[in-house]
Amino acid sequence: MEKNAKIYIAGHRGMVGSAIMRKLKNEGYTNLLTRTSAELDLRNQQAVTDFFKEEKPEYVFLAAAKVGGIIANNTYRADFLYENLQIQNNVIHNSYLSGVKKLMFLGSSCIYPKLAPQPLKEEYLLTGLLEETNEPYAIAKIAGIKLCDAYRDQYGCNFISVMPTNLYGYNDNYDLQNSHVLPALIRKFHEAKLNQAENVTIWGTGSPKREFLFADDLANACFFLMENYNEPNLINIGTGEDITIKDLALLIKGIIGFEGDLVFDSTKPDGTPRKLMDVSKLHSLGWRHQIELQDGIQLAYKDFLKNI
Repeated sequence: MEKNAKIYIAGHRGMVGSAIMRKLKNEGYTNLLTRTSAELDLRNQQAVTDFFKEEKPEYVFLAAAKVGGIIANNTYRADFLYENLQIQNNVIHNSYLSGVKKLMFLGSSCIYPKLAPQPLKEEYLLTGLLEETNEPYAIAKIAGIKLCDAYRDQYGCNFISVMPTNLYGYNDNYDLQNSHVLPALIRKFHEAKLNQAENVTIWGTGSPKREFLFADDLANACFFLMENYNEPNLINIGTGEDITIKDLALLIKGIIGFEGDLVFDSTKPDGTPRKLMDVSKLHSLGWRHQIELQDGIQLAYKDFLKNI
């Protein structure tokens, strides 16, 4: 990407989009194009068409999406499928129409089958049934991957798809009903410490294993791939390391300084038993994560204290 290129970051106020913004600014890019959801509703086809015709971005990072944790995904199933399809269809199609040089579509590790072998290789896509609780979101993201590949095949567009693992970091969502597990635990332990609670309840059994990547590491990987990767299909972005939810809770408990007990509520869903990304494809290109989990949680907690 040329230093003076016009770069559109869709979803720039979210955790991922804001991390990409920081990375581009740190690399010396100044011609960055953004719109809030109030200024541009990406679900509105005509509005997106008008925006691309007027602004003509040269590069696009598609980080905008309707996102949430297990409960949100399972409760708002129609919204997650419809809104994410609308957003990505409009942005990808208009990137083609306006001659965007390169687009990066950001998906999610939930695209893989629930019982796929671990770690998750890119070729496992569409080899089995999805996890039921987040199936609508996963189907939308799979459609986005296939849409990018279809525009590449039919029109020669340089549209690439990246699949991040579970993310956390600056500007995260800490709502207890709609957030992901790591930020939810930060808030739970923080409030329990303030209230001098005797225990903290953790959803599920604590046995599922998850992988976590700091959002600024993801942004670094996205920048690296935008510069160096031009292939069809998807590429995983992660650490290649995972941890049980119980051990994650104990780690966060220690960082925050909560001294009570953990209680596991097995009536709440566990989700997929394990979800570890195979990142050998990414490593072979020369990129590895820099921020380890304990350091990342400390950074995220400082950000939580500052902003929440």
